[in-house]
Amino acid sequence: MEVRQSIHSDHFRTLDTGGLRREFLVEGLFMPDEISFTYSHIDRIIVGGVMPVRQLVTLDTRIARQIGAEYFLARRELGLINIGGPAQVQVDGECFALETREALYVGAGARELSFRSVDANHPARLYLNSAPAHCAFPHRKITLEQAFPTTLGHANTSNRRTIYKFIVPEVVKSCQLTMGMTVLDEGSVWNTMPCHTHERRMEVYFYFDMAPDAVVFHLLGRPNETRHLVVRNEQAVISPSWSIHSGVGSRSYTFIWGMVGENQTFDDMDPVAMTDLY
Repeated sequence: MEVRQSIHSDHFRTLDTGGLRREFLVEGLFMPDEISFTYSHIDRIIVGGVMPVRQLVTLDTRIARQIGAEYFLARRELGLINIGGPAQVQVDGECFALETREALYVGAGARELSFRSVDANHPARLYLNSAPAHCAFPHRKITLEQAFPTTLGHANTSNRRTIYKFIVPEVVKSCQLTMGMTVLDEGSVWNTMPCHTHERRMEVYFYFDMAPDAVVFHLLGRPNETRHLVVRNEQAVISPSWSIHSGVGSRSYTFIWGMVGENQTFDDMDPVAMTDLY
């Protein structure tokens, strides 16, 4: 498990492209029959990916020891969204079948967690976020039809998109983690623009469904001193609470967002006027 320290906004200003990528970009999330985890000191979120191919992949005690726990979810909750082939996720002996673009919330206290692909030729690709949790809520599968959808933006501003909220209070109870997926309409390339910050929550963006030669220019930094990262398919960006998080792609794409912090109010944002961006 890779560990990333917190970055102050003043330190952020001094980083070059290599430094920005080292601190904020998460790569290599899906490796055959392995679990990839990145632990960020920013609100203690863990970002990860699991791609079981020909064998059962299980969370073992080595990962738990790295967070000082007896087992991984002893003091944590977890959300995952499948972007690959059909998956079977076992939680303390209970099996959840997940098709592509279906989600699973796993509450604190679950001791045994394992992952399997139904078809090795079309393996599951399970993207996950985990956050500290002070109380436990029931595990719950969420289909795309059960998610809470909101459509925003316009074609003439190239930002028409539908936000599917999977792990939010309107759909499933969680301690602090919220997760969802944003799908851009064909021809739209901007996400979260006009942009915002939310001092009370950090956020991670995971971009996928991108062509091999496509990129997203992900914007981050304080509104009056922005930077960008060039992001490719199945890469994630860690966004501190003081930073904007927005992007524009060379073509349409999809991304998963996960938030951890002070509250779960989706609309609790600090808007940034276009005239205040630099």
